[in-house]
This record gives sequence, structure tokens and C-alpha cells, in this order.
Amino acid sequence: MKNTLLFLLASIILISCNSNPESYTLTGTLTGKIADGTNVFLRKNSENGRTIDVDTAKVETGKFVFIGNSNALEIHYVFVDKLNGYTAVVIENGEIEMSAQKDSLGFAKIEGTEQNEFLDDYREKSQAAQERASNIQNDMQNAGASRDTVLVNALREEYDDLLEEYQDFEKDYIKTHSNALISAILIDRALVTKTSSIEEVQELYNGLSSEIKETRAGEKIMKALEAQKEREEKAKNTEVGAKAPNFSGPSPSGDTVALNDVLGKATLIDFWAAWCRPCRAENPNIVNVYEKYHDKGLNIIGVSLDKTADAWKKAIADDDLTWHHISNIAYFNDAIAKLYNVNAIPAAFLLDENGVIVAKNLRGPALEAKVAELLN
Repeated sequence: MKNTLLFLLASIILISCNSNPESYTLTGTLTGKIADGTNVFLRKNSENGRTIDVDTAKVETGKFVFIGNSNALEIHYVFVDKLNGYTAVVIENGEIEMSAQKDSLGFAKIEGTEQNEFLDDYREKSQAAQERASNIQNDMQNAGASRDTVLVNALREEYDDLLEEYQDFEKDYIKTHSNALISAILIDRALVTKTSSIEEVQELYNGLSSEIKETRAGEKIMKALEAQKEREEKAKNTEVGAKAPNFSGPSPSGDTVALNDVLGKATLIDFWAAWCRPCRAENPNIVNVYEKYHDKGLNIIGVSLDKTADAWKKAIADDDLTWHHISNIAYFNDAIAKLYNVNAIPAAFLLDENGVIVAKNLRGPALEAKVAELLN
């Protein structure tokens, strides 16, 4: 009786210890003929997006083992030398088991730990939709080859319906699996592909557990949402009807020039660069408008997103741009471009005598017409 009690106590202690393991063991079983000594690579994506090796194992009688410690929940990838495809797996402390046919690593079975159970469950539930999508795409190719436009259009509608159905499935999955790493990965993908609105993404992110929000995937979503909010706020500050934010920067001679110091009855803020062909093509029109209306009160301040001072100064001289110029020589990292939410050039903001934005991105005759309206 005493020995039985000691055995039970030992079992309870063992179970308790295993409930919070301090290391992981990933045991893989591969079916199909594969040579002993074949390398198996455990890899992950670094913060800069590059794939890096985490560990290497060798196949022995169809099996391989990775052992290590995990301090954070992250998706890793198992590659087998000379085999196509890979298997996604969540590396977390505990006993992880992977089983796969050597020619279909993407359909491996992963089990043994909570996050891998979630991942495997998602993969299994989404597989049917992926197969349907593949079949529809094949049918569309065949219909296109036979020039059956009626069938092509019908299949395209079916594919669009399936895509919408799949997106709804993923949103529902995220909402019902708040403690799953795969949920954060799906939210991040929705952000990148813009298949969900920012409001939807924010709602899905808010529903995640604190543990998942603290993962690298969760933090990435949070940063992306914060950056989007910042862009939206800046966009409001530079909408038509808003007072143009003041800024300053170095001129070609090294002096500091500020927007508020050069405001006229009408002022054009022109974002451009020597390397930007559309900008250079528009410069003759801006020169013409400036020469025609400068004496009536038009001022221009050019904000260059050039990479070198020499290229910037040469372009000013070559294009005969005789108005005010500033540049931080910082490309799209320029603080003024960020202040005005400028992600592409040419970009322009036309201000009235009070520094209020009255028009954006006018070119050609439209620019002259608006300037004439302000000054006459």
C-alpha cells in the first residue's frame, strides 16, 4: 500500500513537471524510401525576412529528432535535403510529433503540443477549400484554352464566391481560436494582402489572448496597426481644407528654409527627385506656371527626395527651377515626406494665402487653372 502511494505521488509530480516542459523534442517520421544520413533542416524567418537555419538533424531508419529550448512561440519550417516542399511547425516546449510522406511534406501531420494541434486543425479544415480552388483554376485554364467564355465567367464567379467563403472561414477561425498562434499569422496575412479592413483587423487583434499578442507575430500586427493609425492621422492633416503642417529643411546653399517663411498668395509644395522621370517631365509645366504667376503672388517650395546632393543640385540647374528648394537627401525616409504621408512622387499640395490646402497633385493645365483661380 505504501509503495503504491509513493508511485502515485511520483506520477503526479511527473505529470506536473511535464505540464510546463522547459525544452522541446521534435520527432519526425518519414515514410517512403529515404537514405540514412539525409540532412533535415529546421529553419525560421528572421525579423528582416531572411530564412535562417536553426538546427540540423539526420535521418536514421526513417526518423529524425530535434531537441532544444523555446523561449517564444514561432512558426518554423522543416526541410528535408533533396526533397520538395516543407512542413510548417510551431516550436514550443513539449513533445512534438511529425509524420509525413516524403513526397508531400506540406501535408504532414503535426501533433503533441497545443499550438501544433491548432495548426494541424486549421490546416485540415482549410485543405478542402484549397483543393476546390485548385480544381476551379484548372477548369478555368481548360475553359480558356477552348475559348469557352461563358464557362470561364461562371467559374470566375464560383472562385470569387469561394474566396469570400474562405475569408469568412478564416475570420471565424480566428475569433474562436484566440489562443492560437496561427490566428495571429492569419491576421498578419490579412493585413499584408488587404483582404480585411483596418477596422476588421483591429477587432480580430483585440480578440487575441495576451499570450498571442506578446508573440513576434502579435507584436508585428500591433506595430502595423499603430503605423496605419499614424498614416491616417497624417492623411487627415494633409487633406484638402486642412492647414498645411509647417516644415523646414536645408537649401542647396545650406541655409534653413521653412514653409511658413515662403508662403505667398498661393504656394505650391512640390515633392520630387532628380531620379523621378514623371517629376522631371512635369517640371517644364511648373516652370511655365511659376514664370507666369510668380509676380502675382505664386511661390513654390520644392522638397526633394533625392539620394545624393549632387544629383539634386544638378537637376535644379538643368531644369531651371528658380524657386525655393530644400532636401534632407533621405529618399522616402525624409521626415517631411512622412509628415505629408507621401509614398510616391510626384506629389504636390497647393495652398491658399492662409496656408490652407486647396488642391492636391494637380498637373498640366489643371495646375495653372487652379493657380489662376486663386490669384485672380
